[in-house]
Amino acid sequence: MKLPALLAAALVLHAQVSYQDLKNAGPANWLHYNGQYHSQRHSLLKQVNTANVKNLAAQWIYHLRGAERLESVPIVVNGVMYVSQPNEVHALDARTGRLIWQWNREPALQNGPNRGVAVYANKVYIGTPDAHLVALDARTGSMLWDAKIAEASDGYWSPAAPMVIKDKVIMGIAPSDHGLNGWLDAYHAETGERLWRWHTIPKPGEPGNETWAGDSWKTGGGGTWLTGSYDPELNFLYWGTGNPAPDFDGDVRKGDNLYTESMVAIDADTGKMKWYFQFTPWDVHDWDGVEIPILVDAPFRGRMRKLLAQANRNGYYYLLDRVTGEFLLGTPFVKQLNWASGLTEKGRPIRVPGVIPSLKGTKTCPATSGATNWMSPAYSPDTGYFYVIAQEGCGINTKARDTWRPGGHPYMATGYIESPEEPWQMYVRALDYTTGKLVWEYKQINSRRYGAGILSTAGGLLFVGDDQGSLTALDAKAGRALWHFNTGQQITAQPIAYQLGAKQYIAIAAGSNVVSFALP
Repeated sequence: MKLPALLAAALVLHAQVSYQDLKNAGPANWLHYNGQYHSQRHSLLKQVNTANVKNLAAQWIYHLRGAERLESVPIVVNGVMYVSQPNEVHALDARTGRLIWQWNREPALQNGPNRGVAVYANKVYIGTPDAHLVALDARTGSMLWDAKIAEASDGYWSPAAPMVIKDKVIMGIAPSDHGLNGWLDAYHAETGERLWRWHTIPKPGEPGNETWAGDSWKTGGGGTWLTGSYDPELNFLYWGTGNPAPDFDGDVRKGDNLYTESMVAIDADTGKMKWYFQFTPWDVHDWDGVEIPILVDAPFRGRMRKLLAQANRNGYYYLLDRVTGEFLLGTPFVKQLNWASGLTEKGRPIRVPGVIPSLKGTKTCPATSGATNWMSPAYSPDTGYFYVIAQEGCGINTKARDTWRPGGHPYMATGYIESPEEPWQMYVRALDYTTGKLVWEYKQINSRRYGAGILSTAGGLLFVGDDQGSLTALDAKAGRALWHFNTGQQITAQPIAYQLGAKQYIAIAAGSNVVSFALP
């Protein structure tokens, strides 16, 4: 079938995305899961600003049949938008929402969500629910190669959006909760050949294995299920790791359980670890440490530093030196936090005795769902604020003995319930990046479930969704709500910004739809 001239022209323009394009991603496109390698999610577009955002209006809506709660972030390249759900990629005209092509795949097993695609050269890359990495022709949707990451029958799947660095496609794996050990992979972008693999759980004889009692390392967990960040100058890849297993019974895995619950810096060429920082040693609360690391080059205590900032699921905001992994700062960003009384000068938590899961049940704040989760934070160089979706709430954590079984069965040693006395409440919070101190907060009324990530723009705005289906624009300096749109479906994805011609767009996946907005 012959494509309309406008769509054909867009596809020709898109034909090649170079590494330099990915490295110097301009504001007109949205080329990465979090916009750019540094993951600041700050768009330089400012046509939509605090003065005129009240006029923002929906331009088009595209429905993905069969979707219920999309978590994917659209990628936009020269007028073509790529959006995904498990085993599907849809290429759309980003101006009108018209479908260009659609790719579908029937997997061996259905597991987990999908959080998006990556683009490079003339290819689109996606991870699948049966733990494959697939490359598609960006112009037609034809499959070019299919690489198996792991055995789906073992329980593995691949929900993270891939990241392309030079000629490598970086891909993580899930889950930790089945006692399946994690890793981080690099695949050749052209052929699908695996180039290196870094294991999150060290084997006997490797540094860190001594932090696992007995053979507990064999079912240690440590998934890598959310996309990381990259510093091209250092050639360091930064990726967070998940929880140890079993989740709630730490008695069978005494020790710090490296390298779970850590931020690791990996040489992107070789897959060798350069440094690590562990947020929650011997985690018994299922607080995966995979939250998005934001890279900032900025003054800190009187001198310029290469910084890494993360708001962790355990309730603490961390600032690290991303060259060395040195701990610089850590402070709570939620008010309900009872498991630790603070951090040592090296960043190690000072645990409160008795706040661990028990047979009867132990109140733990934050809840296992975390003080935040996969919802992407943002950073604005205009305000110097780190913006995060904060979840206030507690849980009742219980434990029991469990036995690991092959075949992808949960290995959690019981679980948790949300505390009926402290139900979730979601906030958008602005923190001073140098101190972690709260500057302002915006309460998302009636929002009590996992919500959406944040987009910052040079127009002085933050765009954020919630579980009530509202996309809201906030004043980035003061936190005042300036505009909102009810999409009618729960939002669990992150907004993006892009430009076509002279017009700026804001887009987000909401429930089963993708919605794009612009000024009239």
